[in-house]
Amino acid sequence: MSPTTAAIISVVLLIFLFLLRMPVAYVMALVGFIGLCYIVSVPAGFHMLANDFWVMLSSYSLTVIPMFIFMGAVAFYSGMSHRLYDTAYKFIGQRRGGLALTTIVACAGFGAMCGSTNAEAAAMGKVALPE
Repeated sequence: MSPTTAAIISVVLLIFLFLLRMPVAYVMALVGFIGLCYIVSVPAGFHMLANDFWVMLSSYSLTVIPMFIFMGAVAFYSGMSHRLYDTAYKFIGQRRGGLALTTIVACAGFGAMCGSTNAEAAAMGKVALPE
């Protein structure tokens, strides 16, 4: 089978599994695994699967998640996130688009404390939604 035919079959399988409403991560992993097994070999595919799984789980970026969740819980139950949001609203809330600007400033402040601006944007979104 030519590489072009294998790629077309992979895309068709990808679309078919999406239409069956399988989660995106599982579909991508399954199609990638099948493609790797076809290109290299089945034992090499299983070795790569086990190795990548271990490397991903032992990465430093995943070890900080439990402490980040704990810090988010402490900030929520202590009211710190709401106070930070209210403080930012008092400074910027009177302007046009004040709610959006307040959310951005609160995200920047909370991100400066934690170090992860993307995760803080998700956390502050939950605080800004009731406002």
